[in-house]
Amino acid sequence: MENKLNLSDFKLINPPENFSLGTDRLTIITDPVTDFWQRTYYGFQNDNGHAFVKEVEGDFTFVVKTDFEPCGQYDQCGIILYQDSDNWVKASVEYENKQFARLGSVVTNLGFSDWGSTDISTDIHSMWYRISRRSKDFCIEYSSDGVAYQQMRIFHMHNPIVVSRIGIYACSPLSFSFKADFSNFQLGSCIWHEHQ
Repeated sequence: MENKLNLSDFKLINPPENFSLGTDRLTIITDPVTDFWQRTYYGFQNDNGHAFVKEVEGDFTFVVKTDFEPCGQYDQCGIILYQDSDNWVKASVEYENKQFARLGSVVTNLGFSDWGSTDISTDIHSMWYRISRRSKDFCIEYSSDGVAYQQMRIFHMHNPIVVSRIGIYACSPLSFSFKADFSNFQLGSCIWHEHQ
C-alpha cells in the first residue's frame, strides 16, 4: 500500500459550507438536509451529500480512517465510490438514536439504491474502511483499528467503469450538522485476493 496521497488530486462534490483541507487530513462540517439515496422504498432522490473523490484507473485498494461525532438521526460519514447520481456506493456508520447506530453499505445501480446494515454501539466514533477493485468487481471492508479488517460487502456495478471515482463522503439528511474527520488516506495495488 502507498502510505501517502496528495489530497490536492481529489475533487469535492457538493462542497460543504465549512471544511478544512490539510496535506493529509480533511475535516467536514456537514450542511443540513444532505444525503445520497435513489428511489428505493422511500421514493425520494437525494444527490447533494458531500463527497471528496479521486479518479483511479484499473485495480486498486483505497483506505481511509473516519472520526466523527454525530449530532442527529441519520448523520453519517464513510467511504464512497461515486460514478454519477445513478451509480454509486457508500459505506459508513449512520447514527440512529441513543441506543444504536448502523454500520452499513448502499449500492446504487441504474438509479436504485439498496441498503444492508448491522446495528452497532453508539459509543463507536471511529472506523476504518477499505475498498478494493478487481476487474469489474469490488469489495468493501471495515476495521476498528486499521489492522484487522472484516468483509462488509462484495458487489458489482452494472454500468461499465473505466475510471473509478473513489474517496469519502459525509451528510446529514435531517436538519442537523456534525463534524467528520478523514485521515490516513492510502492508495495502492489491489490486495483483495483473486478467488481460487
